[in-house]
Amino acid sequence: MSDKRAGGEVSGQEPDLEPGSIPDDEYHSELPPHTITNLAAALPGSLSGGNPNLTNPNLTNPNLTNPNLRNPNPRHPNGRTDASVSDRPAAAGRPAAAGLARNLDAQPTTHTIEISTSGIPRGTRSAPATGAVAAQQGNANDAAALHSRRERLRTESGPAPESASMLTSDRLLAVNRKTKPPPHGTWNSFVYAATLHLVNLGDSAKVRAHQAMDERIRRDFEGGTRFVPILTRKGGVGKTTVTALLGMALADAREDRIIAVDANPDRGTLSERVSKQTRSTVRDVVSKAASIGGFTDFSALVSRDATRLDILASDTDPLLSEAFDENDYNVVADLAARYYSIMLTDCGTGIVHSVMRATLQRADSIVIVSGGSVDEARLASETLTWLEANGYGDLVRNAIVALNTATQGTNLVKLEEIESHFRSRVREIVRIPYDPQLAAGSVISYQDLKPITQLAARTLAALVVEGLPANRAS
Repeated sequence: MSDKRAGGEVSGQEPDLEPGSIPDDEYHSELPPHTITNLAAALPGSLSGGNPNLTNPNLTNPNLTNPNLRNPNPRHPNGRTDASVSDRPAAAGRPAAAGLARNLDAQPTTHTIEISTSGIPRGTRSAPATGAVAAQQGNANDAAALHSRRERLRTESGPAPESASMLTSDRLLAVNRKTKPPPHGTWNSFVYAATLHLVNLGDSAKVRAHQAMDERIRRDFEGGTRFVPILTRKGGVGKTTVTALLGMALADAREDRIIAVDANPDRGTLSERVSKQTRSTVRDVVSKAASIGGFTDFSALVSRDATRLDILASDTDPLLSEAFDENDYNVVADLAARYYSIMLTDCGTGIVHSVMRATLQRADSIVIVSGGSVDEARLASETLTWLEANGYGDLVRNAIVALNTATQGTNLVKLEEIESHFRSRVREIVRIPYDPQLAAGSVISYQDLKPITQLAARTLAALVVEGLPANRAS
């Protein structure tokens, strides 16, 4: 007897294949006998073809008990049928039942369900890859999956990896009695010593405020030197004193180099605010510019304060003072830019002298000095107006006004009204209090200044630094 089972040809599809052949569009699933029995029992009569052996648990040989399976079509002795869908309505579901019965004969202990995937036209299906082709396709699929996973992880990874500099002691060390530093402050230090280091109250509020101010002043810069001119239209308001105070506060708190250049063409006095260590001036820097090969050569031409502020004096000879012009200032500024992070420029009296244009072209921020009298405040405001009229409006909006309260007439003027006026035009206002050491007009010892004067200088320094671009591109 032939092993071929009854099947039906669906119109527009190929007939059933011979037993043992597996079409490329069929999937096979090995199921235990009791599972296939339950599946067969659940099939409707139109699919099972009325075969009792599909629901019979004693699956021995369905061909011997069902004559319909021996020769379902008398026209075909080999058991094959050519009935179409229109002649036999159940033919569309019979290939599955026929394939099921065929596998029951061949493997009584293992049954196979053949599911035809007719969603894709046969003409567009490719032959299954075998051997090396299948291996290459598998490797390509694995590589694509790995690439997709890496892209997903890269997208979900979030911020960039941290650098080694982020592993600081403050971040990694747990704060306890062994790692917490000794406190600063009179009372806090006393308690710490009296309790044999068992009670650590930490730094006092005053010390914490001082440290916070230091952090503001120590802001890092990238991209070259920052230039800050100090200017006003009226002399005698303390412009040179403010320049020295600002430079000392910056140099005392910061670790980089700070220089203050006296660019007053009318014989400035900035160098007289520190102990002179050299008689060199800006004229010597200009004449020796070609031979200056490093910071050692340049530092021999400046005087250094106890706070590490370097000061470059102006010409002392009145006959040569007018010779210091715009080109000379650019030579000095280019040399200072090699070795210093911040360069302060004492612009001298007035704003229309030959050096002012070069100074303002390099300026990142400006400080306007005003006295406490009516005419001094008015001239300072006119300085802002002149800057706005000459295309320096951005510098005006970012400017800081240092209000020197040590000038004459301050006690007769409402300083609050002066501050209110400048607050409408500039970014910040800082009061510089009266200090006997500043009023003497001689060498300034920063450590001997009154605490309120030091606080004013440090506040001015912090505000100036905050107004400077952290990156040259910004």
